[in-house]
Amino acid sequence: MKQNLVTQPAIGWDIGGAHLKAVLVSVDGCALAVKQVYCPLWRGLHELEHAIDAVLSDFNAHHHFVTMTGELADIFQNRHAGVVQIAQTLHRRLSQSPKINAQVKYYAGNQGFVTIEAVGQYTADIASMNWLASVQYVAQNVQQALFIDIGSTTTDIALISNGKALVRGFNDAARMQLDELVYTGVVRTPLMALAQKIPFAGQLTNVAAECFATSADVYTLTGDLAQADNMAETADGAEKSIEASARRIARMIGHDALDAPLSAWHHLAHAFKHAQLNLIKQAVFTQMSQLKDCRNLSIIGAGAGEFMVGELARQLGVKYASASDFIHAESDTIKNRAKVSFPAYAVACLGLKS
Repeated sequence: MKQNLVTQPAIGWDIGGAHLKAVLVSVDGCALAVKQVYCPLWRGLHELEHAIDAVLSDFNAHHHFVTMTGELADIFQNRHAGVVQIAQTLHRRLSQSPKINAQVKYYAGNQGFVTIEAVGQYTADIASMNWLASVQYVAQNVQQALFIDIGSTTTDIALISNGKALVRGFNDAARMQLDELVYTGVVRTPLMALAQKIPFAGQLTNVAAECFATSADVYTLTGDLAQADNMAETADGAEKSIEASARRIARMIGHDALDAPLSAWHHLAHAFKHAQLNLIKQAVFTQMSQLKDCRNLSIIGAGAGEFMVGELARQLGVKYASASDFIHAESDTIKNRAKVSFPAYAVACLGLKS
């Protein structure tokens, strides 16, 4: 292992296609501050530049450790181009800041950390590896667990066995086929992706194949989603109130919100929640089936949708732990914010030891 030469706080960056998350971490792995910025990267790299600047306006650090999923944004011709352009954009913004003399390393999965000069050679290892940073960090602290991170858009599921990641896929295509990556999340998922039919008013009702509402509307109505984690735009561009969410979710089954009392739309939201839980649960069963003995298995939850992971664990009768249990922080508030940005915290901690 290389000698750790980092003596000052570092920033862990998780650059996504919809959000940029950054965690300021002390040299001993204590989370000092967390910042999440809405970053609709599909609109252009200027969105990333603004988001980076928003972080740098609050955080100052010499060392930076970076992971990303934003290379999937459709402004990029392919993942290779996305990784390179995101890395170049971050480097340019850091170099332009007068108060930062930055040393930046990019997380390349099992290849470790690489500098900007080597990014082009390791784009396949860098692309969408934030989940592995989380798993490798957690695996330093547990022997056997199922790690589940439910974010705004996707769900990552990874087994840990004998203190090591027991995963079979290392790119999105493989992970999707192996049920290690499920494209469903608690903010941006269109409700038409959760079910074709949904129970309502005593019968199964067809769901419109149109993005009238998203999962953020569901969890606004159920009361599960923290307002701070609901940064994405709504399906109709309108407000994020309970009444507006009810209006959007009613459209999914061909109704207006005035056609039924608000309690009916609450029930419909819970039906969509149940449908999403079942999608994730099926993938969880796939992962658990790899183990001969699940008696000592625990489930560890992270992300904006951690509340879903806890519910899954209760349904399965499996011991549950929050990712916050593995986060050192100056306060419970910072700890709870860091668990939503867990890959950023994890990559910083891994980088500090690299």
